[in-house]
Amino acid sequence: MINKPMPDTQKTRQHWMSVMAKSSSDSLIKLSNVYMDQQEFEDIRPAEVGLTQIRGRMGGTGSQFNVGDMTITRCVVQSAKGHYGHSYIAGRDKNHAIRAAQLDAMLQDPTHQHSIMENIIQPLAHTLATQQAQKANNVAQTKVNFFTLVRGED
Repeated sequence: MINKPMPDTQKTRQHWMSVMAKSSSDSLIKLSNVYMDQQEFEDIRPAEVGLTQIRGRMGGTGSQFNVGDMTITRCVVQSAKGHYGHSYIAGRDKNHAIRAAQLDAMLQDPTHQHSIMENIIQPLAHTLATQQAQKANNVAQTKVNFFTLVRGED
């Protein structure tokens, strides 16, 4: 029998996996080094680099088409307590993928979850939100409003 996560647990896991995947490798590893001293993991699928095809839609709603390929690194580990950790990271950073998979496994364990969420995931999410706001601000500064004047010849 397959145990499916509860919907709210699934959304929470999607959130932490997204934050780890989008964060910089250096930040993720630096913040999580404290938690890795006593942990043991078995490689189920060692970190490997591959390609995935990116799809798009004309106008956001039209027919799908292939935009191109993107390099990803994926990894699967199992913690000593039996939790499986997965990661898919854009790019070729195997250390980032390994650490994200290890933390995913640890976050599924209630004994580590609160501490890791508070000390790693929340600071990384805050950093990502700040970077996104800064990017939006930079883009907004370049916005041009076009308008037409009616010449009155009609």
